[in-house]
Amino acid sequence: MTQQDSDPAGSRPVGAVERRKGRTGLSGVVDWRLAARTGAALVPSGPRTSRYSAEQVVAELADASERAEAPVREVSGLLDDRPVPTARIVDRPGWIVAAADSMAQLTGTGGAPAGGKLLAGKPAGVQAGAMLAFLSTAILGQYDPFTGPDGTLLLVAPNIVAVERALGVSPSDFRLWVCLHEVTHRVQFSSAPWLAEYMRSNVEVLGEVGDEPLADMLSRLVEELRERRRGAVSEDPAARGVVGLLRATQAPPQREALDRLLMLGTLLEGHADHVMDAVGPAVVPSVEQIRTAFDQRRRRPTNPLQRLLRALLGVDAKVAQYVRGKKFVDEVVGSVGMARFNTVWTEADALPRTDEIENPHRWIERVLG
Repeated sequence: MTQQDSDPAGSRPVGAVERRKGRTGLSGVVDWRLAARTGAALVPSGPRTSRYSAEQVVAELADASERAEAPVREVSGLLDDRPVPTARIVDRPGWIVAAADSMAQLTGTGGAPAGGKLLAGKPAGVQAGAMLAFLSTAILGQYDPFTGPDGTLLLVAPNIVAVERALGVSPSDFRLWVCLHEVTHRVQFSSAPWLAEYMRSNVEVLGEVGDEPLADMLSRLVEELRERRRGAVSEDPAARGVVGLLRATQAPPQREALDRLLMLGTLLEGHADHVMDAVGPAVVPSVEQIRTAFDQRRRRPTNPLQRLLRALLGVDAKVAQYVRGKKFVDEVVGSVGMARFNTVWTEADALPRTDEIENPHRWIERVLG
């Protein structure tokens, strides 16, 4: 039976994985419990709907998350013997709680900092909560590999309803289409169990506190700003905006770890987008209409405040991940087929590098020979 949250705001993913004993520079920096409370207090309510309609949405999303499994496996060719985890249908506060818990697990904090770090983590906790409140209005679904024995598949019901209404598409088709994307993420991680540890290890490197002189960091930041004034803007979305400035301040090990995480995210999102479209009208009758309307919505201009928030939170870079990643997967699968593309899931060295995302044939030559 699919698990449904009658009170999503008060729920948490169950069976959280055991935290690593080691802590990184991220440990104790953010009070994630405070972040969850802050985000839940700040988040705007979702679209209005009757109790009956809301229960229908929850039931249909739960069913769609199960129905998506077979077509995802068929299209992706990824098979494993892991159990299919039950989907959790949550509201916006429910997603905030789950996201904060996941970040606590990933960074090794386990929630609230202890000892002398308690007060230090509160300002960052409030800031993180505000960030989660903003993001919670845009997230449709998420697969979290770090909580639950088999990960946690989350679907944010009010956001899915809001988008399907805005697009004017078939609700049933859209709900299944979203589930196809999120179930693809679950299958990615269950078929390649090393991915979760790969992510965790790079996050640990990203959070390490080094002894690099402050002058060196400031020098890189100043040079990056000079390049931007000269109009030298990189085609790589990760090198622009706030994310680009963050990269400029990082020492080489942290910058390389960030690049690896960005490339992995680009692959995961692009592959999920490829699969959700490749299932075809036999599974989602209006898939082409949905994709066209959804892409138009992504390109729609936003107001200045929203643009600023999107830039600060890296949302635009995230959207670019979907586009660049899908193009990479489309080209590789079109050239060598899905079976050979799936070599990408065998080991870390098979993942695409920064220069290969825009030139898939480089990846084909390096990995497939």
